[in-house]
Amino acid sequence: MDSETQKDLKNHIRKTGTTTVGIVCKDGIVLAADTRGTYGGQGGVSYIAGKEEEKIQKVNDHIIVTTAGVASDLQKVIKLTRAELRLKHLRTKQPTTIKEAANLFSNIVYQNIRQFSTILGITHFLLAGFDNKGAYLYEVHPDGYLHEIKNYSSTGSGMLQCDPILDSEYKSTISIEEGIKLAKKCINAAMKRDPASGEGMDIFVITEDKAEQVSKQRVVIELKDK
Repeated sequence: MDSETQKDLKNHIRKTGTTTVGIVCKDGIVLAADTRGTYGGQGGVSYIAGKEEEKIQKVNDHIIVTTAGVASDLQKVIKLTRAELRLKHLRTKQPTTIKEAANLFSNIVYQNIRQFSTILGITHFLLAGFDNKGAYLYEVHPDGYLHEIKNYSSTGSGMLQCDPILDSEYKSTISIEEGIKLAKKCINAAMKRDPASGEGMDIFVITEDKAEQVSKQRVVIELKDK
């Protein structure tokens, strides 16, 4: 592959753009993300590729992840994780703990980023779920590094707008309802300043017995003659 072809590939990789937020509340976890997809170009976003991207995806009935990074690699990691979790369940007949699922995610991401490719497979996940011990939130970094989140985290290009809000307004006693409002405030701030984030937001809630979507909002812009 010649250098011009490689350059063209790098400049037209479909990315999720992204602002994602995870907030640990006293009674569960809130996950939120915008819905804009982009093609990456030199210096950042070159084209809005989609307005209905689902950046929060269910891995199974009790595990949900937010996605940020190169879209094809995000799909690959999630599909591999789903398959491995199904195989584990068939072999052991035992439910998977959230910690086990998070470790599997990090191992797959670790291997993915270290495979030779003309397109660097960057992925960044916030993983939330519940098992018989409670609800948990983990962050899987692009290099495969894994750690449990005890308060909050944001990923993607919109994190520069989210982090100051989370730093100043988060408290350990925050409720699910307050967490949803805080997540909306973060995503709205990112959509106003980050060109790779926009179009709307999805919000999910994870408690000790369920994981469900609680909000799906889209931005509609109409141009009118004066």
